[in-house]
Amino acid sequence: MTQQTILNATHREAGARMVDFGGWDMPIHYGSQMDEHHQVRREVGMFDVSHMTVIDLHGEKVRAFLHHLLANNVDKLKSTGRAIYSCMLNSRGGVIDDLITYYLADDFYRLVTNAATHDKDLAWIQSHAADFDVEVTERPELSLIAVQGPKARATVLPLIAEADRARVEALGKFSAADARGSEDEHLFVARTGYTGEDGFEIVLPSDEAVAFWERLADAGVKPCGLGARDTLRLEAGMNLYGQDMDEDITPLEAGLAWTVSFDEGRDFIGRAALEAQKAAGVPRRMVGLMLDDKGILRHGQRVETAAGDGVILSGTFAPTLGKTIAFARIPSGEPGAVGVDIRGRIVPAHIVKFPFVRDGKPVES
Repeated sequence: MTQQTILNATHREAGARMVDFGGWDMPIHYGSQMDEHHQVRREVGMFDVSHMTVIDLHGEKVRAFLHHLLANNVDKLKSTGRAIYSCMLNSRGGVIDDLITYYLADDFYRLVTNAATHDKDLAWIQSHAADFDVEVTERPELSLIAVQGPKARATVLPLIAEADRARVEALGKFSAADARGSEDEHLFVARTGYTGEDGFEIVLPSDEAVAFWERLADAGVKPCGLGARDTLRLEAGMNLYGQDMDEDITPLEAGLAWTVSFDEGRDFIGRAALEAQKAAGVPRRMVGLMLDDKGILRHGQRVETAAGDGVILSGTFAPTLGKTIAFARIPSGEPGAVGVDIRGRIVPAHIVKFPFVRDGKPVES
């Protein structure tokens, strides 16, 4: 049965087009995906991301548990409230999920994981937590609202209680803090996001979410759907689980080597497989592509290179650029001229660095 967030009726009343996304009934857009994309790049927009999973971890050995569970190292989190992005790997080095981890106390960390991987994530985490006496608590009573764009902070701060406003304003990127809203809402405010723009991801009790969403709307924040979120994240060079990586793809093949910490003495799950892959030579790599001709790059299209065939992972028309872009996985080695098979016609493309857009501006490649 398709699940609904607490904001479902609010989306429908606003005229959202709803679709099934990972088993959830979610808004894809509210009229114009293009307008919503530009709204976030130029001003501020908000997304209901309550379909994602919040998991709290408690225990004296929780840090040791995360040393084992994650490919990135939580020792990088030097102060409470700080967050880190990481992959959670299987023994073959494949990506079970990508997630954000928040350090809230020496015996308390919070994970935010993807919606479509909910069941397998919880099962995997619980199966390994038992060895470390870590308590795993899912928080289904919480909702998540992402407020993103260059005007996000200026819009959200007046909705924070005066006593907490300076602390929230001082949050650095990938940091979070508990705060009260100006109407006494119970907020967990994180300066994170999935759009390449500044802003906040706000966790709050579901029974407070509708009123807070409406207050954001009254402050001029436009609702945006998952369609714009997808074009924004691809422009920003951010992976989508299940499309750009999965359990058969390692971080080294997914452009995520920077999230793997091979620190001495930390035996995280999948480390041996990654080290063996590095030693043998990573066979595939993820690259950014930009189309030189008309057409749209789509998931699954064949990519021709001198080193062999690859495949388009995520592809779309990029509204900020006015061009078609994609992630592709191609064989390692010199690619030479690159072409993409679009309905039987080989269309020239060229490899570019990603992100394609940074701080709202095109990145020249």
